[in-house]
Amino acid sequence: MALCHLRVSPNTTLLTNFTPKPKLHHNRLASFSLPHSSSSTTTTAMASTAQKVLVPIADGTEPMEAVITIDVLRRSGADVTVASASNRLSVQALHGVKILADASVSDIAATAFDLVALPGGVPGVDNLRDCGDLEGLVKKHVEDGRLYAAVCAAPAVVLGPWGLLNGLKATCYPSFMEQLASYTTSVESRVQLDGRVVTSRAPGTTMEFGVALVEQLYGKEKADEVAGPLVMRSNHGDEYTFLELNPVQWTFDSPPKILVPIADGTEEMEAVIIIDILRRAKANVVVASVEDKLEIVASRKVKLEADILLDEAAKLSYDLIVLPGGLGGAQAFAKSETLVSLLKNQRESNRYYGAICASPALVLEPHGLLKGKKATAFPAMCNKLSDQSEVENRVVVDGNLITSRGPGTSIEFALVIVEKLFGRKLALELAKTIVFTSP
Repeated sequence: MALCHLRVSPNTTLLTNFTPKPKLHHNRLASFSLPHSSSSTTTTAMASTAQKVLVPIADGTEPMEAVITIDVLRRSGADVTVASASNRLSVQALHGVKILADASVSDIAATAFDLVALPGGVPGVDNLRDCGDLEGLVKKHVEDGRLYAAVCAAPAVVLGPWGLLNGLKATCYPSFMEQLASYTTSVESRVQLDGRVVTSRAPGTTMEFGVALVEQLYGKEKADEVAGPLVMRSNHGDEYTFLELNPVQWTFDSPPKILVPIADGTEEMEAVIIIDILRRAKANVVVASVEDKLEIVASRKVKLEADILLDEAAKLSYDLIVLPGGLGGAQAFAKSETLVSLLKNQRESNRYYGAICASPALVLEPHGLLKGKKATAFPAMCNKLSDQSEVENRVVVDGNLITSRGPGTSIEFALVIVEKLFGRKLALELAKTIVFTSP
């Protein structure tokens, strides 16, 4: 697989120009039915070969949208290439995230892909639109009848001006809907399929978008297989909820300093979602590598570059330490004497700490950091928790501890942290801004 490098109403309307039309399924994911192929062997071939996917990025790309799309598609077995729309591979994304692409768009301009998926973010979409090589590649791609997709501002700012939405229905980020309407029929779906184009609204709908793309490439069975371990919620668009026990007022210096460790095998969606949302809330987020180098290789082969090594980070104090998951990453965290010592000091001093996915079970539990606490974890690892009484909850806060389940609960996890630090008003504003909840 290609690698990329980073620093660090809820109903879905589905429309298509094909017959029969896809049916709407009210379940844990936005479900799409593949259009009938002229040959049954085509579907079989698609299911047995790695589909080639292009995810172009540019300065100002929204990192959640890029990373979630890449991660979900790679989970399906797709061969994802991340290409820079500039003349350099290093791209400055939003919220202080740097992405190193696999190639430049000019390098792969003659390559055929099964899917091109455009992330949003401003001014990232302007830079994608103004890339002549990308415009030529995508227009030929569409002329060849291949699948294409865009999220957030990209439908209105890129696909619309390129004339690739004519006669189709599409959705986009709420504040770009009027602009989108000048190019096509705009609809307020979280994910919209019409013909061979899939569009979606924002960071908070990107996981649904990614699963929908998997279904278009490989079929519903594969989409369900990918969606299950994501722990996606079924009530897309609703306000988030969480369980809080033994409530305490979280206090901090302003702005709160938050440590997010990363390691080889860290789940990149969880890390980037946490970093992105907390930085949107104006928290001071420090990303520290537990390895002996800043660069780590995450679980879906996305490369992340930390701000600092953990040994340096350990010289500072933090209001909150929060661990992303990922099997390999959690195992590395558990073996790090420095990190475990930081976490124990955090607990002993009544400061705040948290973990998601594999990390509650593989890091906090074996080191006694869940003693006397209620917690949750990735479903397949909940049997490792000594107290499993509240594991079915998506986010659990017990005093100064917060835990959560997996990639599909990461946004809720990050929003609850924002709520505990800054109040529910700001958390709900952010939830609407990223269209996690309906605007």
